[in-house]
Amino acid sequence: MTAHSFPTGTILGYPRIGRRRELKRAVEAFWAGTIDALELEQRAAQLRAANRERLASLGLGRTDSSIPESFSYYDQVLDAAVAVGALPARFTRFLDADGGADLEAYFTIARGVGDDAPLEMTKWFDSNYHYLVPEIGPETSFSLHAERILAEFTEAKAAGFLTRPVIVGPVTFLLLSKAADGAPEGFRPLDRLADLVPVYAALLERLAEAGAQWVQLDEPALVSESIDEPRDRVLDGVAVAYDALGAVASRPAIFVAAPYGSLDDALPALAATPVEAIGLDVVRGVLPELLDPATAESLAAKTLVAGVVDGHNIWRGDLATAFDRVEAVRALSGAVAVSTSTSLLHVPHDVDDETALDARLVSWLAFADQKVAQVAVLARGLAEGRDAIVAQLDEASAALADRTGAPGVRVPAVRERLAALSERDFSRADYDERVAAQAALALPELPTTTIGSFPQTGDIRRARAHLSSGALSDDEYRDLMRAEIERVIRLQEEIGLDVLVHGEPERNDMVQYFAELLDGFAVTQHGWVQSYGSRCARPSILWGDVSRPAPMTVDWSTYAQSLTEKPVKGMLTGPVTILAWSFVRDDQPLGDTANQVALALRDEITDLEAAGITVIQVDEPALRELLPLKLADQPAYLDWSVGSFRLATGGAAVATQVHTHLCYSEFGVVIDAIRKLDADVTSIEAARSRMEVVDDISASGFDHGIGPGVYDIHSPRVPSAAEVQALLERAVADIPASRLWVNPDCGLKTRGYDETVASLEHIIEATRAVRAELGAPALVE
Repeated sequence: MTAHSFPTGTILGYPRIGRRRELKRAVEAFWAGTIDALELEQRAAQLRAANRERLASLGLGRTDSSIPESFSYYDQVLDAAVAVGALPARFTRFLDADGGADLEAYFTIARGVGDDAPLEMTKWFDSNYHYLVPEIGPETSFSLHAERILAEFTEAKAAGFLTRPVIVGPVTFLLLSKAADGAPEGFRPLDRLADLVPVYAALLERLAEAGAQWVQLDEPALVSESIDEPRDRVLDGVAVAYDALGAVASRPAIFVAAPYGSLDDALPALAATPVEAIGLDVVRGVLPELLDPATAESLAAKTLVAGVVDGHNIWRGDLATAFDRVEAVRALSGAVAVSTSTSLLHVPHDVDDETALDARLVSWLAFADQKVAQVAVLARGLAEGRDAIVAQLDEASAALADRTGAPGVRVPAVRERLAALSERDFSRADYDERVAAQAALALPELPTTTIGSFPQTGDIRRARAHLSSGALSDDEYRDLMRAEIERVIRLQEEIGLDVLVHGEPERNDMVQYFAELLDGFAVTQHGWVQSYGSRCARPSILWGDVSRPAPMTVDWSTYAQSLTEKPVKGMLTGPVTILAWSFVRDDQPLGDTANQVALALRDEITDLEAAGITVIQVDEPALRELLPLKLADQPAYLDWSVGSFRLATGGAAVATQVHTHLCYSEFGVVIDAIRKLDADVTSIEAARSRMEVVDDISASGFDHGIGPGVYDIHSPRVPSAAEVQALLERAVADIPASRLWVNPDCGLKTRGYDETVASLEHIIEATRAVRAELGAPALVE
């Protein structure tokens, strides 16, 4: 192969949803049948072209491989699965004669159809992005289907850009996969590495033929110690994969990116392979203090790509310190480049779009475009010396100093309240005492409920937009939302649910709603980031000390409860999730910030109880999400995260039934933490994984109320009553029915009413059937 120098500045990836969510709208129009595949392809091509031009205008090069080709219609792990032919047999009939997947098949694999469940979904490392989990077995037949990867590269080339294709690396791909149904006991997807690597080798050859000079293989699994695979096997896999790929005669140069933490013992393993460049996350990770001579010599011959610009958060940061870190990396190798620490898919496009934000706050922020510009500045300093960028470094330092001393960043009253906390503030009465008191709720065996939200209709969204524009008054908006709440309450009564919810029509987002009502937060207009597929969220900005000026949910909850004799849950978002799904201040420990939020929620629970609400759910779907990737850091995280939940709920009365909800995580990893939350009832995702979590629950001795989900709400499929019944029977086989609840996996906000009603009716039908099997007393329903 011909050696090509690595660009001085680059990024690991760029937001792919569009500055105004153009891709989301196009994909959903395709799903709805209002545009065809050709028009979707055209709109996506326009978006990619606009992104490349924007990146070039911000300082990345057109012909030096500094712009990554990181686009995806849905998910980068699904893209890799399609590219290597690793697709479950149940989707074979949707593939073409050569085993490739067109857009219709691609989205079917992601979303499921009929009785064919989609790929399981879970969180991408310690981020709020969700990826689709490949299913690999001994019989999985790998084969190259690289047409889309090649087409996007050649599309850019025709427009005058020499880009860098980005693909999930083979080791991470297999480590993130699950064993396919029917795989023999003890089988691990990593067992198939030697069979998969030749497909990656063929891909490299095809990219070289197309003219690619560099390829980026993302290997974030190498930094994680939470992967369920012996570490020595992982490191052996690095050697097997990259020795083989490095030996391909005709290939692009290989850049292995490893974001989200330190490579640690994987750094010597990578250094010993023939790859030309290695990415180091210098924001989340640390540089090695000592290297053995062989590793030091190997690294000195490679390009080290220093990820010093934070791709995971939106603060402008300390640019001078970032440049110092680049200089520290230069001590390991003379060939150094500057990059973001992660892909920028985790941050919004452009802070300049946020014209409604306070100008002072804006001066502290950097979204994706500003981070690209920061990379360009640091790359210039790397090439020309620190003196060439001293003005930009000083400007960033001044903004950081201004942020530190601004009003609201530190509020004495908030800090004094935290300092006065004692151990008793973090606990409730014994669980058995609470169960006895909560018997007054008179719930049946296998009580049914939903997680919280009901479908957000076009009428609801229009009403919210009209309120924002002034076309609706506050009173008019309240009346419309009350009418929707009454509709949802009546619907649930008709279906036969036992514990009801008000449906949350007044909430734009489960975090943003609270951010708009708490001091210390700001919200954006256009700060969208991709959560999964076409689903986007607008994380709020937690910039200062947090407090609650007034009750936030009491009026809505008490109105809903006034409409029915059945209990209606008060609905709150927990402190860890509020942090995880916001861009959080980075100037104090996360645990301190979480406790500030917890105290605000504690006050809200007190007010809900005073208003007569007897069931209160404090959602923590992100508990697993923030778990550090390094084992040594996990105990401290679990201590403060569990503590903040217990602080929020610790003042609840014994007769108040406290629920929590967690979703799309590997629960076995945090089952002890879930127990320590001490919620009376915990609902969790289980349908998409077909109740796999039941084994962890049973083995752990978990003895509180538990609701493993029976309806995957992230798919448009309507599960049959028989399917739900089978899931319930699976759960009842290992969990005492006296502790078991029946609920969907998650909130119903993204679903339509037709599929929601049909699914809930099937849940009730299945629940009644299982109650009958258990010999539960007949109920008048």
